[in-house]
Amino acid sequence: MLRLRKEYRRKKNWMEEINKSISFDGRDIRLKVGVFAPQAGGAVMIESGDTAVLVTATTAKGREGIDFLPLLVDYEERLYAGGKIPGGFLRREGRPPEKVTLTGRLIDRPLRPLFPSWLRDDIQIVATTLSMDEEVPPDVLAVTGSSVAVLLAKLPFYGPMAAVRVGLVGDDFIINPTYREVKNGDLDLVVAGSPHGVIMVEAGANQLPEQDIIEAIDFGYEAVCDLIEAQREIIAEMGIELVELEPPEVDPTLENYIQEKATESIKQVLSEYDLDKNQRDEKLDTIKDSLAEAIAELPEESEEEAKIKVLVESDNGLLGNVFKGVTKKLMRKQIIDEGIRVDGRKLDEVRPVSCRVGVLPQRVHGSSLFNRGLTQVMSAVTLGTPGDAQELADDLHPQDEKRYLHHYNFPPFSVGETKPMRSPGRREIGHGALAERALFPVIPLSDTFPYVIRVVSEVLSSNGSTSMGSVCASTLGLMDAGVPITKPVSGAAMGLIKEGEEVRILTDIQGIEDFLGDMDFKVAGTDSGITALQMDMKITGLSLEVIADAIHQAKPARIHILEKMLNAIDVPRPDMSPYAPRLLSFRIDPEMIGLVIGPGGKTIKGITEETGVKIDIDDDGTVTIAAADGKKAKQACNIIQGMTKKLNPGDVYVGRVTRIIPIGAFVEVFAGKEGMVHISQIADYRVGKVEDELAIGDEVIVKVREIDAKGRINLTRLNIHPDEAAAARATAMNS
Repeated sequence: MLRLRKEYRRKKNWMEEINKSISFDGRDIRLKVGVFAPQAGGAVMIESGDTAVLVTATTAKGREGIDFLPLLVDYEERLYAGGKIPGGFLRREGRPPEKVTLTGRLIDRPLRPLFPSWLRDDIQIVATTLSMDEEVPPDVLAVTGSSVAVLLAKLPFYGPMAAVRVGLVGDDFIINPTYREVKNGDLDLVVAGSPHGVIMVEAGANQLPEQDIIEAIDFGYEAVCDLIEAQREIIAEMGIELVELEPPEVDPTLENYIQEKATESIKQVLSEYDLDKNQRDEKLDTIKDSLAEAIAELPEESEEEAKIKVLVESDNGLLGNVFKGVTKKLMRKQIIDEGIRVDGRKLDEVRPVSCRVGVLPQRVHGSSLFNRGLTQVMSAVTLGTPGDAQELADDLHPQDEKRYLHHYNFPPFSVGETKPMRSPGRREIGHGALAERALFPVIPLSDTFPYVIRVVSEVLSSNGSTSMGSVCASTLGLMDAGVPITKPVSGAAMGLIKEGEEVRILTDIQGIEDFLGDMDFKVAGTDSGITALQMDMKITGLSLEVIADAIHQAKPARIHILEKMLNAIDVPRPDMSPYAPRLLSFRIDPEMIGLVIGPGGKTIKGITEETGVKIDIDDDGTVTIAAADGKKAKQACNIIQGMTKKLNPGDVYVGRVTRIIPIGAFVEVFAGKEGMVHISQIADYRVGKVEDELAIGDEVIVKVREIDAKGRINLTRLNIHPDEAAAARATAMNS
């Protein structure tokens, strides 16, 4: 009983509630610890407005044989958070929407570099949005909350870390803008940082100049520093100190042996600048295999030789990892000391670029092939009708549909590998979203180009920077499809080598430079400014000065690539593929939508069956008609416009006689809309029989005499001025 009481008291003390609040221009961020999820290693509720995200961090002892950091980040959205019930038969959350996957990546990217590289414990971060208003996005709250949870879990961590969103309203930057402010502004920038500097940047922008982007990052990092200080206050109040563990001792014997036996051979391969990726990898593998054979044949005459054999035999992957580490050091030293990269390029030089358009038959509405070095991306464009827009129903976010979709595929053959092909993973979804963000600012508005656009980027060969290759290939594909983009977009990936105070920025990094470097910074934009950024670090932070240098160095690379692209196609094609749907778009009175649809959809179904077109009607009355045959689309257009046009007394039209009855004739003045000419209104003299003057199919000039209380249209052939008749004929001919 006494032990239970002590446990209760200890738990009660642990559950002591601590609240911390910080304000940015009237927008509060509230941190609450000590209340939720007591069995998690660390837990925090982070709130702003009515948006609340619970973030937990839990750890378990590392598994045998793991040679990487097993960090698992999960982001969850509960639809009850927005007062919604999920759709589908089960009425519960199912496969995560794309936005959820992207938010999980957003949390992971700044968090991962801040754990020690030698850490092998299983770590799981779970961020769950439990309440959400339509003003405050939860993603940056979840990023900051993950840092708090890790600190509370007392994990080794080079933090604290925090993230904020920066918007641009007019000429002013604002911290953590609302959804509306982001939509109406020209910038959506997320900045994450640690005490050591900026660690992650992700942005979509409306062709903003480089200097504006740099100032926005600086503005955001100032707010990040305030959130870092708030976290320090919380852990100090709870008596928690930052965990600083010494890295495990690494026996240098094997590394010294490899450096002694293979340094010159590795340097020779790294200086053979005419080798391509596969040739270089083969030569390095040959050196590694030779080392393995030499180690296997060591006579074990010395203690060092015996130790080397034991180390390699006890860990199958040790030789490869140490060899990779030695190669990494030599490659980085070559760049720092000589300013020369493994393929012989200067630090700011772009690989050879070639472009082609129309590489697929016109059944594909637009296509292109973009090559940069050994990286090759093919993009295919499909034009669809408004009904093809992606619905975002089971989602907490205000956007309800997307009319521009960009998908990215990375098959194993692109890197010469064999492995099962599954549904798109986080990386594929992330790269597709980045390319979508880069191109979205130049996509024409639906008012001028009502098509839904889907672009699929197929990576056919990968040696670094495939996401920026997707941006370039897709720009070409859109122009080949005849999409009137406002400006072409290109992109380049920047890298970094940092050794102490020595920093080298690399333009257009290839695979080995990405793998062995410290930064992957993707910059996309037009010749007028930046449309998208994504920066990921492998070190614990970077100064604004270095980031600014990378952004500025990317511009001439983007312009150079853009010039190569414009040599293949410089403006969108004036004509679309003959297999692309032809769209006619116009508006009707929203009150007339029910009339066009008809009871149970009978009327609209009849129109589609008669003309063979596809019809989409929006709630605002926008009607879009799609057909392969333009004449059929025009026929359907005339029918709907005729049904919905409001006639006024005195209007004159060219009509066609459709029926004759004893007291008069029915005349169709628009497709689907007719009125009656009474026998007394057929001529200015007495008419004995309607058939004496009119026959079915006759074309007649009629004037609207009146529209009665029941909506019936009464027409006349009398008192029509010759000028009115001529104008009616001209209108009929033009339509």
